[in-house]
Formats: sequence, C-alpha cells, structure tokens
Amino acid sequence: MNFMEKITPANIAKILFGVLLLLAVLNSYFIVIEGHVGVVKRFGEAKSQENPGLHFKIPFIETVELIEVRTRKNAEKMASSTKEQMPVTVEVSVNWAVNKEAALELFKRYGGLSQFEQRILDPRFRSATKDTIPQFEAEQLIQDRASAIQGIERRLAEEMEGFPVVVDNIQIENIVLPKKYINSIEIKQTEKNLAAAEEHKLERQRLEALRAVNTADAKAKGILKIAEAEAQSILLKGMAEAQAIEAKGKALKDNPLIVKLTEAQAWDGRLPTTMMGDGVMPIMDIRPTNNK
Repeated sequence: MNFMEKITPANIAKILFGVLLLLAVLNSYFIVIEGHVGVVKRFGEAKSQENPGLHFKIPFIETVELIEVRTRKNAEKMASSTKEQMPVTVEVSVNWAVNKEAALELFKRYGGLSQFEQRILDPRFRSATKDTIPQFEAEQLIQDRASAIQGIERRLAEEMEGFPVVVDNIQIENIVLPKKYINSIEIKQTEKNLAAAEEHKLERQRLEALRAVNTADAKAKGILKIAEAEAQSILLKGMAEAQAIEAKGKALKDNPLIVKLTEAQAWDGRLPTTMMGDGVMPIMDIRPTNNK
C-alpha cells in the first residue's frame, strides 16, 4: 500500500478535524500585558474588558483588542499670536492616560486610542493653547511660562470634562518669536543689566560713605568720652584736694597742738642762726661754726 492509497476521504477529514481542533485550542486563550486592558469583542461588538494576565475566550467568535492605559504624550506645534498681536510659534506637549475602569466605554464610543486622539484630544488641546497664548505679552510669555501653562491646563480641563481620560503635565517645549523682537529683548535686557550694575555701584558708594560717616562719628564720640572722663577726673581730684585742705584747716583750728606737732616734725634739730631782739638792731651770732 503506497502513500496515495492512504489518502482517503476519511483520513482527510481526520486531518482537517485535527487542524481545526489545534487552531481552536490556540484561539481559545489570550494574554493581556501590563499597562493595558483587553477589550473582548464578539462578532465586532465590545462585550467586556480584562485586566493583565491569562484569559480564555470563545474560539473564532470572540476577538481581543488591547487598550493602553499607561501615560501617553501628545505634542503639538502651532502658530498663534501674543497679546500685542505678535506672531509666535509654540511647541506644546501634554500627558494623558485612559481611566482603566473606563477603557471599555472609550472603545465603544470612539473605537480606540488613535481615534480618540484625532477626534477629541488633539482639537481641544490646540483650542486651549490658542485661547491662552494671546492673553500674554511676548516678554511675559518668555519669562513666565508657568502662568501660560497653568492657563492652558485650566482651559483643557474644562474642555476634557466628562471624558474617560486624565490629562496633566502640560509643557511649553519651545517658543519661537520674530528675530527682530528677540534682538530688541536682548538689547533691553542688556540695558537693564547695565542700569542694575550702576545702581549697585551707587548703592555701594552710599554704603561706603555712610560707613565713613559712622566711623568718624564713632571716633569723635570716643574722643569726647575721653575728654569728659579726663575733665571728670580733674574735677574729682580738685574736689578731693579741696576737701582735704578744708579738713586739715578744720583740724588745725579745732586743735592748736597739731600746729606745734607739725612744727616739731618739720624741725631739723638746728638752732636758728639769726634772731631778732626787742630792739631795732638784730643780734648776730658770731660764733664760729664747725664745718665738717
């Protein structure tokens, strides 16, 4: 019996059945990876959603589409104008994510993430940006991006209210203004820097002058204090001496013997060489003195 003789309708049916059975087994399960949910469709109709892991489905009847629920980033480059009607090009980005519990609803209403971005998110993001940028002057837009970002966030939050997504972390990546205006800003900033430097120099000079005045004033006060101390010292010394003389005079007056005592203490032990008598002529001592 050769190979051709083995190929019979019964064998072919068995082979087809085995192939179909294998395909059915392979088509009966699916895996949802992390950061996604699986939307199970039956004949194209979304029926349920499944979390990450291994799941089973009806072969050939049910299919699965994965919906990413991790944060995604959309970036837009758009032309607008500032408050003073100056043309400007801004590059803005926004992070957004699908509410995990609402992935099935988003798929039913919009058909998937790319359709939602194109039909819902992007137009509203552009609208929020173009409504906010004209509220700021060019210089303010450059120096205070945070205020512009907050304005876009508020506007976009209003636009996206009621949709099953979360939007956050809006960033103005780049701002492109006319070259002439950039040059004028640079000149203006240079002038401000020079003025600030001159003001700083004048302030430093003022502080140095004030320091010199304070130093001279302190020195003068120090000299005055010394003079006052010296004058006070002289005054106190004079008062002390006057009080001592007054006390001594009072003591001599009250006790005459002190005069005698003072004279005795002051006598050097020698008799006087000249004595005055009662008459007009003085009595001279002609006795020889022994000079040693």
